[in-house]
Amino acid sequence: MRERGCRNSRWSRAPSLGSRPLTWQPAVRRSRPERRAVLLAVLTVLPALVTTGPSLAERIDNGVAVFAALDKVTARISKFEVPLNQTVKFGSLKVTPRVCYSRPATEQPKTTSFVEVDETMLDGSEKRVFSGWMFAESPGLNAVEHPVFDVWLTDCQQPAKTAAAVKPGEAAAAPAAGEGKTPPEAPPAEPRRRVRR
Repeated sequence: MRERGCRNSRWSRAPSLGSRPLTWQPAVRRSRPERRAVLLAVLTVLPALVTTGPSLAERIDNGVAVFAALDKVTARISKFEVPLNQTVKFGSLKVTPRVCYSRPATEQPKTTSFVEVDETMLDGSEKRVFSGWMFAESPGLNAVEHPVFDVWLTDCQQPAKTAAAVKPGEAAAAPAAGEGKTPPEAPPAEPRRRVRR
């Protein structure tokens, strides 16, 4: 016995062989040329969708890395700014940022820095405690975890030229055409607004 379904519905029950679930059946069967036309239209539009994906964000080189540090003994959080390739001492730790990258304010924030942290031992020797990338958006991911101190990246400041601002062809032509003159610098970018989540 066949169960009845709604006449205009695309959902119907299969011939009764017990209680089977509803199955979808197309209301209109397309002929082979129609299916080819639909497939051709999809294949024509698909490459345009793939090539117009999100563009890569510019990376901004910065001159100063901003860190926050926690002294667990005194429960005091300190903020300090460190110029690149210079060392700042916090307690027994020496923090040295090597690079600090950020993105323009119009892009999703992504602030990263490569940092080396050394600990000064009681005998005066230094031991490398941390060497790696820190991410400001996820401070718990790669932060320095020390028995007495925690250090994490919070921001990058003093933006320099963006990596995308200098094109490869211009970089090679600039020394030959400059003849001792310094090229004019781009105006500094506006400071980034930080969005807390």
